[in-house]
Order: sequence, then structure tokens, then C-alpha cells
Amino acid sequence: MYDRVMRNQLGCLLFVLFTVGACSSDSVDSNEQARRAYLGLDKSISKSLALGFQGYNVATNANIPTQMTMGDASGTLMITGKVDQGTPGQAQMNLNVGMTMYSDGKIMVDDKGNTISVTYATNTDMTMQPLLSLKLNSSAGNTLAGTLTGDYTMSGDLKGTVTLDLQLTGKFSGTAPNVMRVTGSTMVTGSAVNSDGGMYTVNVNI
Repeated sequence: MYDRVMRNQLGCLLFVLFTVGACSSDSVDSNEQARRAYLGLDKSISKSLALGFQGYNVATNANIPTQMTMGDASGTLMITGKVDQGTPGQAQMNLNVGMTMYSDGKIMVDDKGNTISVTYATNTDMTMQPLLSLKLNSSAGNTLAGTLTGDYTMSGDLKGTVTLDLQLTGKFSGTAPNVMRVTGSTMVTGSAVNSDGGMYTVNVNI
């Protein structure tokens, strides 16, 4: 009798442990993981655009001086590349996005206050880094159009790679050497795909 009771209690305990484990944060599907991977990069897109415009404004030749800023929590974001000089009638920027141990801090993943922490890095070879391509068109009402494509390696609460394939449209103001993006005018659409095949459809305004 005693042995049977103990076996029943053990079975109940194993059931509870299995159920809790199945409901843990590790069990979120790959599409949700792709969404979380993008959320950790969201602020870096605005930072990358700002650095690109800084580089455009101070460039003395086709190669912009390296522009760099810090992650809110750790690491660095660095923008390099080439730009057209002069008045942005039809100016083009082709910029490399480099990250080293970059993080903007805790990522809020739901409306219950749950957070995760993710650190991002890119290839050290600039030819393999994410590419931010921008076209400025003053003759079309100071419009901005571009793309951001490439791979970011993750560590921390998310691991693997997230690949961005984004389109950007918006506005800029000013003339060289004082050109800047109009904050809040840029639509970002496209996808974030993680190395497990999960996909998040991006549609935000920055």
C-alpha cells in the first residue's frame, strides 16, 4: 500500500514538472523568436540612420569617416561606407553596419512585463556586414528610400542568426552639410527571419 501511494505521488510530481517545462519560455515557437530577435534590433535602425547622415555631412570624399555609437547597455555600432557628395538631388549612400557585443538592454516581449536580454554581433569582414542603402531625393520633396539587409549573430537569451530584409521610406530635411532624417517619418517594412526558419513581418514607424 505504501509503495503504491509513493508511486502515485512520484507520477504526479513528474507530470507537474513536465507540464511546467513544456510551458517555459524556451517553448515559444520560432516565429515568436524571430519577433523577439527583431525587437532587440529596432532601436539600432534609428541609430544606424543617424550615423549614416552624420557620415554624409562630414564626408570629404566618397568614403565617409567611420561613425560610431554605443549600445544602450553594451557594445558598439559602427557605420562605414561610401556616399555621393554635394546637394542631395539624387544622392546615394551604401553603408556597412558593424556591431560588436551590441545590446540596447532588456527587451520587453509581452504586456506582462516579461523581458529577455540579447547581444548582437556582425561579421568582422566589412564585405559581409549588413548593408544599409539609402537614396536621398530633394527633387521629389526631400524623400528618403532605402533598404537594410543582412545577418546579425545573437547570444544571450536568443542564439543563432537573424536576417533582416527591410525597406525604408521617409523624409529628410536640410541641405549638405546639414542633412538629417525627419524623426517619426520613416516607415520600416519587410521581414526578420531567424536561423530556425521563423519569420516576423516588420511594419513600424520610426
